[in-house]
Amino acid sequence: MMKHTFTLEAEFIRLDDLLKINGCVETGGQAKLLIQGGGVLVDGAVCTMRGKKLRGGEVVYVPEIDEEITVAG
Repeated sequence: MMKHTFTLEAEFIRLDDLLKINGCVETGGQAKLLIQGGGVLVDGAVCTMRGKKLRGGEVVYVPEIDEEITVAG
């Protein structure tokens, strides 16, 4: 499993933007399909809201590519 930590530079980051910045997907369209298809877990639960605001302390996991991102606030 690949584990990364993303440090917030603002109040929050949207889930789809986090996936793009960390290279899990290349485009916003790919992020949308992955998230809405149930392919992303936030704190262990499937999240289908691509605009979900992550404010720090959350753990995002993408099983398809076995990647985990911890959001640090």
